[in-house]
Amino acid sequence: MLYWLLKTLALGPVLKVLFRPWVEGLENVPAKGGAILASNHLSFSDSIFLPLVLPRRITFPAKMEYFTGTGIKGRLTAGFFKGVGQIPIDRSGGKASMAALNAGLKVLREGELFGIYPEGTRSPDGRLYRGKTGVARLALEAGVPVLPVAMIGTDKAQPTGTIVPKIMRIGIRIGEPLDFSRYEGMEEDRFVLRAITDEVMYELMELSGQEYVDEYASSRKQRLVDQARTRADEAAARAKVISEETTTRARQLQEDATARAKVISEEATTRARQLQEEATTRARHLQEEAVATVRRSGGRAETHPDAPAEDEVELAAPAEPHEPAESLEPHDTAEPHEPHEAGRDERGTAR
Repeated sequence: MLYWLLKTLALGPVLKVLFRPWVEGLENVPAKGGAILASNHLSFSDSIFLPLVLPRRITFPAKMEYFTGTGIKGRLTAGFFKGVGQIPIDRSGGKASMAALNAGLKVLREGELFGIYPEGTRSPDGRLYRGKTGVARLALEAGVPVLPVAMIGTDKAQPTGTIVPKIMRIGIRIGEPLDFSRYEGMEEDRFVLRAITDEVMYELMELSGQEYVDEYASSRKQRLVDQARTRADEAAARAKVISEETTTRARQLQEDATARAKVISEEATTRARQLQEEATTRARHLQEEAVATVRRSGGRAETHPDAPAEDEVELAAPAEPHEPAESLEPHDTAEPHEPHEAGRDERGTAR
């Protein structure tokens, strides 16, 4: 009920107006009875646009995580996927894969359409990857035809990781049914399963025009993840090396700057000491010169102001008339101060 409500009244009309999906080969879809629609897988919206153009209900498998969310958002997501005709599957492999196939087998035995993506996951780069053999096993066990379906442009409208799709026209090509009844009872033969799967993938390549890669998309994704992780590890290691080199270089520069500053400080201290010593020496010399100058100036001041001139002494000596003439002759034993006294007495008499 919810499926048809969403398709005809709620979601379907809006999507048809916005994206104007075109479809080729719609006449290849059987009007009744079970059939497998094997599609390439480019985008999350593949499971929305293919049911939109089909006149019959189609059921798709979806990963378990869409149905096990918690809270209001989890319940709404689970309700939406159930409403658009999807059933939960566990993609961990082994018994879980068999459970998913059994769920699809049940849908086909009820005479309904079952959609499947042989690649097992969305294409990581828009190319068509090697198919898994589950589609072949389902076809043989259910005894139903396989219709190859090519989705066109959904990867451009809603690339991986994009929540809101870009408004653009979407295309769908449905190929003629592939009948594998000739392999009935050989569903356990892995070579037969591989041959059927490869035939389906070839038809998908022809319909979609995609480049085919003989490798599982999951392996390619894992390798891309590993490569990204390796690049991230290399980048982290490189960043660590650069950080260590930067730290070492910064430490070296700091040590060089410290050593240079120390040398400059020592040179400045030595130069200051030299200047101080030179200034002290210069000051001492100036002081000594000043003392010597003062001493020379002081000696002349004691001699000249009071001492009589020599010509005055010589002129005053002949004033004694009663002294014999020999008294005018110099005597070696005469005291040097007597002529000065005579001269002062004579000058005093003259005054």
